[in-house]
This record gives sequence, C-alpha cells and structure tokens, in this order.
Amino acid sequence: MRTTDNTNHAAQTLRLVWPQWQGAGRDNVSELLSEFPIGTARRGYEFGSRILDAILPRHNGPTEIVPVPDHESASTGGIESRPEILASLAAARDAIARHDADRILTLGGECSVSVAPFAALSQRYGDDLAVIWIDSHPDTDTPMTGYDGYHAMAVSMLLGHGDPEATDMLPTTVPASRLALVGLHDWVDDAYANVGAWRLPVFGPEDLRASSAGLVDWLSSIGATKVAIHLDVDVVDSNEVALGLGQVPGGLTRTDVRRIVEDLSQAADVVGLTIAEFIPRDALALHNLVDGMPLMDH
Repeated sequence: MRTTDNTNHAAQTLRLVWPQWQGAGRDNVSELLSEFPIGTARRGYEFGSRILDAILPRHNGPTEIVPVPDHESASTGGIESRPEILASLAAARDAIARHDADRILTLGGECSVSVAPFAALSQRYGDDLAVIWIDSHPDTDTPMTGYDGYHAMAVSMLLGHGDPEATDMLPTTVPASRLALVGLHDWVDDAYANVGAWRLPVFGPEDLRASSAGLVDWLSSIGATKVAIHLDVDVVDSNEVALGLGQVPGGLTRTDVRRIVEDLSQAADVVGLTIAEFIPRDALALHNLVDGMPLMDH
C-alpha cells in the first residue's frame, strides 16, 4: 500500500484511491461490457480508479491506495465475492483510521467505495452531515433482493441495512432522513421498494433540470452544514457520453451535474466527494491492443 504525507498540509484532505471491482456482478459486467473479454472487462474499475488519480491535480496531502484482492468468488450470504469485499472494506477502514482527515476524496472503483469514507465522516460530524447520492440507481439492494452485486447495496450499507458482518465493521451509519437520492431514474422493483420503506428523499433528473433549488432547500431544512457527495458517473445521460458501466439514457447532463455540485458547495461545506463507476472503455480497448506485445513483461 502506498502512503504519502505532507506534514505542512493544513486542510487534512485524505485522497483514497480504491480500485475495487468485485462489487459489480460478474454476469452484469459481462453483459454490459460484452465488447471485451471478461478478463479485461473485470479490470475496468481498476483502470478507472487509477486514471482518475492520474488526471486530477497532484495531491499535497495524505494519499492511500486501498489494496484490493486480485481474485473473486461465488455468491455467499447474498453477496458475490463476499470474502473479497470484506477484506477490502477492512483495508479501507484501516487506511482512513491512519489519518485525522477532515475531508476525504475517494476515487473508485464501483459504488461501494463510498461506504467506508462516508461512515467515517458521519462518525466525525454526526447530524451536521448530509449525504447526497448522485446516481441513476438507488443502490438500495440488500442480500435479500435479487441482485448479488455489492455495489448496488452501498446506500443500504450506509443506512445500516446491509450485511451484518460488513455493517459491524463501520464506525457508524447515516440516518435515512439525512441521505438524498439525486438523479434517480433507473431501478428494479425489489430494490426500489426500500426507497419508500426507508423514506429516502428523492430528486429525479426532471426535478433538477432548471434549478438545484429544491435539493438545496432540503439540505437547509435538515440543518446540515456539511455534505458528502457520491457521484456515480452513470448519472450522466449516456446519450451525451457513456462514462459508467451501464449506459443509462435520460439522466442529468454534465452541465447539470457541475451546477448541482457547485450549488451544494455554496450551500454547505463539502467534506466528502466520491467519483465512482468510471469505466474507461477506450483504455480497455487500448489494453487489448497492446496486451502481449513484445517487451511488455521485461
């Protein structure tokens, strides 16, 4: 694991690079990235995480790269690759605990990479923190619903409705009244039922086209002065650009997303930001082109 630090850095922002890939179901990845061999497709999240770290401005504060197992396993307890997921979660929890960070930037990896950092921020800030979950999907699956991919259980985990062993590894959870689903417009019925059962606030794309005012008003109404923002890049309309694993039309535009994040940052102190689910299809194509060429392994 790489750790860097700069003792003169005043802001204490931790950059958490977490290339976790096992949370997306293998069959789902095979279907949605069918143009690539499964071995290449499974590395999509890893490539995406490392590319994000490479293209962002150089970080002068602490950086941790979370070690992720290089293998996967079948579904147990309603979660595919459950042992690998738990090992990675433990490593991320320990990496965060090594730093007294006020803010955490997380570069994923699939959606579940927000769970450990947002739980840590919830422990630090308590009821002063709101979570804004910008995503086409609700991520409210559980081990009891039909899909075994852990990345679709991330919101459930944060709310304390996830796998008990995984939930016990978190320092705290987030109340449902302080987590808003933003950009939601694609779901399956068994997971979506939990949105209503848990009374989660929802802002669909059409609620946000003209203005972020409704979301900002909600934030003001709960009295939170700090926010952690999860950005699943599949919330961007795939007719504009395909950034995520699933190509979901009808979402927010990139301009919408930029405006929403800016409006939130004007309304509250952003202490957490996650970029998740980035699949660099061109990089995967390049990998296939050069893989196995002479001198690659020397």
